[in-house]
Amino acid sequence: MFLFFFSFSLDFTVNTLFFNDDTMHKIYEDKGKFNILYQIPQIIYSTIISKAIDGIIRTLALSQDNIVELKKEKEKKDIDMRHTKLIRKLKIKFIFFFLITIIILLFFWYYETCFCGIYVNTQMHLIKDSLISLIIGLLYPIIMYLIPGGFKILSLRAEKQNRKYMYKISYFIENYLC
Repeated sequence: MFLFFFSFSLDFTVNTLFFNDDTMHKIYEDKGKFNILYQIPQIIYSTIISKAIDGIIRTLALSQDNIVELKKEKEKKDIDMRHTKLIRKLKIKFIFFFLITIIILLFFWYYETCFCGIYVNTQMHLIKDSLISLIIGLLYPIIMYLIPGGFKILSLRAEKQNRKYMYKISYFIENYLC
């Protein structure tokens, strides 16, 4: 839940960073109406940047890979020592995660307060941009996980010589692009 709210605040702040004089002037020319066609490139860029930063933060926050690695351990003799090391490693990781995110959130809060205090008439545009960016960021994983499944279905239905290639494409997308 914390990661979701952090992701939203990250989208909101990165969208704010893309508001410049040209954007303000376009809002003025459109008499305050929301022009989605003008905002689309800005929304896409901010979504890409937000998801890249969010991915880095998620590596600090999520620990299931470490726990699964410990569960797969075959040798029982060193399991207590490895368990203790893992607990210590996770504590350090979580402390580092919360310190970094609190500092980042404080910066976000300060920047957003200043921006929204100065540019009062752009707040609704900023909220709309941020919500669209958040929705795109939430739909992206769904789409990216449907594509490999589609290729696997196609590989099952394909001719015998093409099955192998279709399956390799789905494997590549699943493991390297998702």
